Amino acid sequence: MKCSKYLMLATLLASLSFSSCDLERLPLTDLSEENFWNDEKNAELALTALYRGKITNGLEYSVSDFWSYHGLLFMEHLTDNAFDRRGENNDFYKISSGQLLNTNSFIANYWSSAYSRIGKCNRFLEGMQKMPESDQNKRMIAEARFLRATQYHYLASYFKDVSLVTTVLSGEEANTVKRSTQSEILAWCATEFKEAAADLPRFKDLASSETGRACKQAALAFLGRTCMLQKDWASGAAAYKEIIDYGDNDIHTSYPELFWPGTGVGNKENIFYIAYLENYFGCGMPQQVLPAKDGGWSLSNPSAGLFESYEFVDGTPFSYDDPRYNPNNLGENRDPRLDYTLFYNGADFMGTTYRMSPDYMGTTYRMSPDYEASAKERLDYSSEASKTGFMWRKYFDENPINDIQSYSAVTPIIRYAEVLLGYLECLIEGGEVIDKPILDATINKVRGRAGVEMPPITETDPSILRERLRNERRIELAYEGIRYWDLLRWEIADKVLVGEVWGAPYPSSTTYASSTKEIDPTGNCRWYVGRRDFRNPQDYKWPIPLSEQNINPNLRD
Repeated sequence: MKCSKYLMLATLLASLSFSSCDLERLPLTDLSEENFWNDEKNAELALTALYRGKITNGLEYSVSDFWSYHGLLFMEHLTDNAFDRRGENNDFYKISSGQLLNTNSFIANYWSSAYSRIGKCNRFLEGMQKMPESDQNKRMIAEARFLRATQYHYLASYFKDVSLVTTVLSGEEANTVKRSTQSEILAWCATEFKEAAADLPRFKDLASSETGRACKQAALAFLGRTCMLQKDWASGAAAYKEIIDYGDNDIHTSYPELFWPGTGVGNKENIFYIAYLENYFGCGMPQQVLPAKDGGWSLSNPSAGLFESYEFVDGTPFSYDDPRYNPNNLGENRDPRLDYTLFYNGADFMGTTYRMSPDYMGTTYRMSPDYEASAKERLDYSSEASKTGFMWRKYFDENPINDIQSYSAVTPIIRYAEVLLGYLECLIEGGEVIDKPILDATINKVRGRAGVEMPPITETDPSILRERLRNERRIELAYEGIRYWDLLRWEIADKVLVGEVWGAPYPSSTTYASSTKEIDPTGNCRWYVGRRDFRNPQDYKWPIPLSEQNINPNLRD
């Protein structure tokens, strides 16, 4: 039954295709539009297509959608959290390293996928006007409005001033649309999220077969994000508080389980997410992310900056000079989320003990500067291995993966932890008095989850608490596609994304000095990876793709 439904969905997607700016209508050839919109089941199929967007099945070599694993998780490569093994000439790296041009292939894909989903949403909403009124149809309209608004939220976040199109356009109309300002787009988004939330079911009322669909809390969370971009702190706090007051959601008892197949769905923390299904609609994340030993390409590598952001277990900041730092066990005495998120020298992962000391030559040796050059696992500047000496553990349990190109990954888009941290940020920036009950209900609830149990934060001075909160967002939401968005809206990207990118430390190596391209000036023997030079102001705003500017002169600066 699932297979036949999916085939029908594929046919529908083909009949609802858009070209040019992905906004205009093409003649229907396979389906009669007149007959299509008189059947509620057809409308449900069309709605399913909106959720999929342009997300591809299997291995992604490039961004396919804002919510695809490549488009969402790999956005960490634009930040101080991670490095793309494909190197400094890769288009992802260029977005945030002072090399962003309007010919960048990745931003072109983000643009086209967003407007493709918007175009399909517009067409769906016009079609739904032909349907009789019912509670079910009202809900489907709200879902489509929510999905459309999320895409404008992303476009306004990164491209800033874009075309706001809410109707189906002809080809000529699509090629002559004008831009609206970022503030106009965000104001429209806020209204859409509010009105969609009013007609969407609560999280607790979603049937088990509907997990992952839009709910009231998902719309309110995106409203909160939108208000944060607007710096409308009171409205943002109100949106997040409404989610909290419903009481439908909670912090899950196990941090790693939030991202594993099977356990990442159906819990109270993951409010809105993409769930891939192995052998049905899987993703190729394991091949992209895992080490060569496990058949992967090691494309995504955590940075030393992320590693250093995890506190010691008593809540004090990490320091290489602290006696609790153990270069032979980098997770010792550290926030447990470090080991839940990445692995490093000496860590066990999927049946391998990773020994990254450059002088170790045992059989379990991986990712070292001194390993034979022919091995993919060698830590150098040419082989198919981590370029930082760190690898991602998040999204993978210890179970063997049957098909590394078809994996049941769960990629959260909205988690309740983000809601709590967003609420606290809105209160801080809005000038509200922060007391212990507020801290315990927000950031300390996140830090206090079972299996993490980091000491509660007691600091209430806004200037200090702000930095503690920002670091908490960094480590709690690492590799979830949030960090870059945060750096832009905090307007600190030009400070954070400038200078050398460093990898894992190798203080006991005898060959470090001769194998790394740059010597760590701190004396901590971190592996040199590359350099970023984020430009202010131009890199805070993505250029509209040249291909779109060539079609529509109204999109030119």
